Amino acid sequence: MYIPSAVESELYNAADHIPAVRQVIEADWIHVHSSESMEYMGVFSRYHDRLVAGGKNVGECEVLAMGKIYGCEIVVDDAAPRRIADEEGIRVTATVPILCDAIREGKLTTVMVEKLADNLIEGEYFLPFGPGGFRQHVLENGLLDYGDL
Repeated sequence: MYIPSAVESELYNAADHIPAVRQVIEADWIHVHSSESMEYMGVFSRYHDRLVAGGKNVGECEVLAMGKIYGCEIVVDDAAPRRIADEEGIRVTATVPILCDAIREGKLTTVMVEKLADNLIEGEYFLPFGPGGFRQHVLENGLLDYGDL
């Protein structure tokens, strides 16, 4: 999985307050993407003009640019970038299904993801459930089976 450099920076900043984030960032299956190509910068700039306010959403702009340039599926939870991805035909998923895939593949444990989810929620990251709600949410929505937990 690739993350843009702005997302890496955001995650490292969050890791100062949310220790479980560091384990995810430093996983050997996470790779950082950085590009200074004119095409990438042009696409990034278009998204920047639409989304960035008060220094927020820079990471989302880089994620959208990667999806547009490379035709890859992107991970975005916020409504505005998801709407743009939909408008532009960029395939999009959310954080929770990615975390469930990592559990199924043995890259993360359920306990680690539950703690990470709770820490993200405490840090005002949007997830579709409240603190302590990861397990119930993924089971009720068919994202994981009991055997996966």
